[in-house]
Amino acid sequence: MNEALTSSKRDDWGTPEWLYDQLHEAFGFTIDVCANAENHKHPNYFDTEKNGLTQDWTGVCWMNPPYGRAVSRWMRKAVEEAHKGVTVVGLVAARTDTIWFQDNALLGRIYYLKGRLKFEGAADGAPFPSAIVVWYPGCSLRGSYYVPATPAGISQICMDHRYTAQSMGGYIAQA
Repeated sequence: MNEALTSSKRDDWGTPEWLYDQLHEAFGFTIDVCANAENHKHPNYFDTEKNGLTQDWTGVCWMNPPYGRAVSRWMRKAVEEAHKGVTVVGLVAARTDTIWFQDNALLGRIYYLKGRLKFEGAADGAPFPSAIVVWYPGCSLRGSYYVPATPAGISQICMDHRYTAQSMGGYIAQA
């Protein structure tokens, strides 16, 4: 087991660059709502000083929340912001046995990643499964899917988003 990923010393593991790049190309993120100076993916980001949990989110948001106890607050915040009309895309641990996952992820489209991601700064793949959750405005689109934890699998998520955006007249694709 990769002790670094399960240690309470650190819970801010960086998103794999290839994964973010593919999703950003499809979704057009306008902000990284849960980052720090070392791991932010978008030039516009909330760090611990700006505290994304206390901010209003706008546009299309990227979220890779801390993998500790705070994850439940980030998941609730994503749902709240989606109800305000924001699109939020989150990379989260697929902890289907937890209340925070059941109460929040199920309000979005869940893409379970088959295989284990290798986070930036980690020597090995994560010891837990991951999922990409997309909360569209109003939490209006739901479902669950399985895709490989590879560039081809992430491409499936991107194609699904493009189809969804087109079928809704581009509404959800706009930042």
